[in-house]
Amino acid sequence: MVLADLRQKEKAKIIDFSEVNELVQRRLIHLGMKEDAEICVKRKLPFGGPCMFETGGQCVSIRLHDAKQIRIEKL
Repeated sequence: MVLADLRQKEKAKIIDFSEVNELVQRRLIHLGMKEDAEICVKRKLPFGGPCMFETGGQCVSIRLHDAKQIRIEKL
């Protein structure tokens, strides 16, 4: 399952985000997103827009394309 498949207010655990662009990976790590961290969908914008997630007390918006490359395990 990938991060883009989650619905609003669903929680999951990040398994792997090594398929994401290296620059984006570094930015996500600096913002507190890491493997085995819990993540919650706060908002998904329509028409393929960015998604807002909360992880580690931090809200992060990422492109739908990048969310489709982050593998998760639903809680």
